[in-house]
Amino acid sequence: MGIVRISGLLFLVTLLGLASCGIAKSSGDSQPLAKIAIHRARIALEKYSYVKATPTLLGLGGETSQWVTITFSSQNASNNDWIAVFSPSRAVNGSTCPPPYGKLVPLLCSAPIKYQYANYSTPNYSKTGKGTLSFLMINQRADFVFTLFSGGIFKPKLIAVSNTVAFAYPNAPLYPRLAQGTTWNEMTVTWTSGYGLNESVPFVEWGQQGQTQILSPAVTLTFTRESLCGPPATTVGWRDPGFIHTSFLKDLWPNAMYTYKLGHKLFNGSYVWSPIYSFKSSPFPGQDSLQRVIIFGDMGKAEIDGSNEYGPQPGALNTTKQLINDLNNYDIVFHNGDITYANGYLSQWDQFTAQIEPIASTKPYMISSGNHERDWPNSGSFYSNTDSGGECGVLAETMFYVPTTNKDNFWYSTDYGMFHFCVADTEHDWRPGTPQYLFLENCLASVDRQRQPWLIFLAHRVLGYSSGLPYAMEGTSDEPMGRDTLQQLWQKYKVDLAMYGHIHNYERTCPVYESVCTMPGSNFYEGTLNGTIHVVAGGGGQGLDQFSPVNTSWSVYKDMDWGFVKLTAFNHTTLLFEYKKSRDGLVYDTFTIHRNYSATIACTFDSCPPTTMAA
Repeated sequence: MGIVRISGLLFLVTLLGLASCGIAKSSGDSQPLAKIAIHRARIALEKYSYVKATPTLLGLGGETSQWVTITFSSQNASNNDWIAVFSPSRAVNGSTCPPPYGKLVPLLCSAPIKYQYANYSTPNYSKTGKGTLSFLMINQRADFVFTLFSGGIFKPKLIAVSNTVAFAYPNAPLYPRLAQGTTWNEMTVTWTSGYGLNESVPFVEWGQQGQTQILSPAVTLTFTRESLCGPPATTVGWRDPGFIHTSFLKDLWPNAMYTYKLGHKLFNGSYVWSPIYSFKSSPFPGQDSLQRVIIFGDMGKAEIDGSNEYGPQPGALNTTKQLINDLNNYDIVFHNGDITYANGYLSQWDQFTAQIEPIASTKPYMISSGNHERDWPNSGSFYSNTDSGGECGVLAETMFYVPTTNKDNFWYSTDYGMFHFCVADTEHDWRPGTPQYLFLENCLASVDRQRQPWLIFLAHRVLGYSSGLPYAMEGTSDEPMGRDTLQQLWQKYKVDLAMYGHIHNYERTCPVYESVCTMPGSNFYEGTLNGTIHVVAGGGGQGLDQFSPVNTSWSVYKDMDWGFVKLTAFNHTTLLFEYKKSRDGLVYDTFTIHRNYSATIACTFDSCPPTTMAA
């Protein structure tokens, strides 16, 4: 059967219409679903309480998102009552709980995928006992049921369950994510569907506009609970991830426009198609043309319908909105760690990929590994905390493609025209003698600065300089062993910019080496920098971090707000840096670097080997 759908259209229109444009209070690093004491839930259905959901069948026109209206009533209404969405609907039946729950099987073995207090849009609910809510639902390969709880989220009591709601085409190929391949002329397309290899053959039909279309097969991956490391990912946060497919589009012409659509050939001979998308291929490394890059970290997701959050929406929606509005004015995106903040609640990954679909379906969306994707005790991560919620990298490594031969080692390099990017994985050891250190040195040393003058180092945790209060409280301004280990590499290979996330604010340093400014902070740099400019751009959307009251000598500009960075290479001699706020898209900090090739390769302290005067 063929499917025609409006790709992300409803989602996009709603996003642009409802996202707040002002500064908002975010929810920080905590996962809202983790606040629910689901293990304490009791089922005590009340005869005269009810929940009704309409419409019951969604996406009849191929839409991937649709609003659902909930009407409900409680015979003992309270301001602590709340509505939760479960998917699949059988999740409210405790008898379906699989291992590893043990002998004491809970009544509810799955957390909801979203929730909202019953009085959110009906302030007099506690008096009348009746209310309405609207939820924006996305296609997540299974049906939904809406439930009414009393007792708040700490002592939840299930008192009413709605009819089921489902999408007409639950298995459809959804939420494409582009990424650069292992070479400059390869683009990868990753998407999610409900079709396994025992049902269909996945592929991409693509080509330049007006030319013969090419069919490229896709590899298919999925995972089970046993692939993950611990709770909540293996318990109440688990949800079937569906199937993740990746196709490799090779031998692209530089700077060419391509169209593509996702396809599944079912074993009955019919085809299922996505809408048609488009992208522009990468320029040849060193090509002299206008090239624009977006960089930020720590965005996460937020709900347009207000669920899971209270008060104004956090910065994630504002950042997403600005990038959608400006799609025609940049070429590639780097999301520098802490991607979804799902923290072990797997349903949130579908919701994040739906949130960024208007961006990632047309621009390469490159990610790096952060603590909220990878860290888990005894899992091989450099840190033994539980920030990933038991995901231990599996979700990030499967849901997104990065050009590395070993996905658990999330370090890689990629080229975009005059830019060369070396992307570190701060959740694995980077110290001298480790495989990552050897990779980073080779990545920095191998760039031809005559062709690619702009050398950028990316890492999630701050391996350089930050005045953020979280580091200051530890008596430092960077990750322990970070700068001490790597600053000789940055200096030796004349790294222009080292950029980080992790600290949720914005900060720019002067060109600096060994904590000393090699040039004063400025809005214009001419010639050799003699050091590296370090930038924290971790204000993608999560709760903001304060700065230390100590004024460091190397800090040039600080801003405790949500925002992102845009780099524009006009040619081989001029690079423009801009920091934009997510609330309005305006530029609040900027500088320009202007230099020629001879200045790029000029010797600075510790950057050139010893020489002699011998003839």
